[in-house]
Formats: sequence, structure tokens, C-alpha cells
Amino acid sequence: MERRRRAPASTTRGEDVSMGERLRSTLPTILTLLAFVLGPSVPLSAALGGDVSTIQSDRVRMKGALLRVTSTGAYTLHEMRAASGTTVREFVSPAGTVFGVAWQGPSVPDLRQLLGTYFEPYMQAAQAAQKARSGHGPLVIEQPGFVVERSGHQRAFAGRAYVPQLLPAGVLPDVIR
Repeated sequence: MERRRRAPASTTRGEDVSMGERLRSTLPTILTLLAFVLGPSVPLSAALGGDVSTIQSDRVRMKGALLRVTSTGAYTLHEMRAASGTTVREFVSPAGTVFGVAWQGPSVPDLRQLLGTYFEPYMQAAQAAQKARSGHGPLVIEQPGFVVERSGHQRAFAGRAYVPQLLPAGVLPDVIR
């Protein structure tokens, strides 16, 4: 029994183009369009004060691995390691709100991502604090609505940020580390 071969599709110039080649040439365009249409609807981070449902996107954005999820009666701790080697901990209240974040490792994580809406006020306060102080050392910013502490040197950074008003009952800021 003889198998019939299908003639390849032709282009307008008379060249033969296989279906695979046609798909390979249009796939990048299709993926770009999908990313453009679907991208804005996907939450980007579980930022300070944000919702627990977006912690997974933090891990993906950091290209990290989930190390553990630990639950106490007062809060849940999500610990992940970024591709850079930095460990990030996100503290979530029983209401599902991220009330604190902490980091430690060879690089500072994307603070815009971790601090969310608190990032701009943090940057303003950090710039003012650096102008007012001399030398190096830890940076501590205590505002009425949030606290950020940063320290470190090359390949050894640590910090934490929290919103005092969002701390669950009975939880002290000392647990955010």
C-alpha cells in the first residue's frame, strides 16, 4: 500500500512552507498578544498590606522556590528563596493580609514589589534620613503607617518592613525577622 504525501503549502512567491514552519513564524506574535491581553489582569505581588492570594506571583517574579509555609494561631509565614539566594519571608494575618515582610541574603530584593503602596513613602523617608545622617549603618524608618529597617553590606543584606496597624492581636514586631 502506497502512502500519499501531502504537498506542502506554498507561499505567494511559490516557496514551499510546512505547517510547522508556519506555526513557528506566528507563535511569537500569538504569545505577545496573549501576554498583552492577559498580563494586566494578573496581580504582581503580595506586597505589604496586600492580599495573601498573590504570594504565589511573588515567588514566580523572584524566580524563587517556596521553602515552607508555617502556621501559628496568630499568623502564617510564607518563606521563599529567590534565585539570587535571598530568603524572603511574608507574614500573613488570619484575615489574609500581609502585615510584614523580611529578607536576608546576598542581595536586596525588589523593594517596590515587597513594599507595594508603601514604597514611595519609604523612598521619600529614606532619602531624607540619608541626608540627615552621616556615615553608614542601618537605616531605620518609623512612620505612623509603616516601619522599615535595612542593614547590610556587599553580599550580606537584611531587613524587614511592617505595618503596626495590621499586626494581629498578640503579635509583636519582633517576630518579623
